[in-house]
Amino acid sequence: QVQPVESGGGLVQAGGSLKLSCVASVRTFIRTVVTWFRQAPGKEREFVAASSWYTDPIYADSVKGRFTTSRDSAKTTVFLQMTNLKSDDTAVYYCAVGGSVIRGGVRNAEGYDSWGRGTQVTVSS
Repeated sequence: QVQPVESGGGLVQAGGSLKLSCVASVRTFIRTVVTWFRQAPGKEREFVAASSWYTDPIYADSVKGRFTTSRDSAKTTVFLQMTNLKSDDTAVYYCAVGGSVIRGGVRNAEGYDSWGRGTQVTVSS
């Protein structure tokens, strides 16, 4: 698999929006689960949202109703649209690619084979 590449992070005020992108090849994304994780300073990496071509997206409770993950029709980009951002959303956001089934479930970071380097999201209050 090709390593995914994230972009779109930045500094935004609380209540604002950002849209992250995760780019890889069609071969990387097709028939795979692609999941967003985040890690804040001093905290464990945490699940944010997961998507695949064959199931509805799954979201962490902390972002449900504010974040939306989607894929483009070319199957080369996965997006994370983030709205109503809060200071608690400040973190490095990572895109992870797994197989069609993630061992331990989609929330298990150990179940993914390929990770991007991350993009920083900073929300000022």
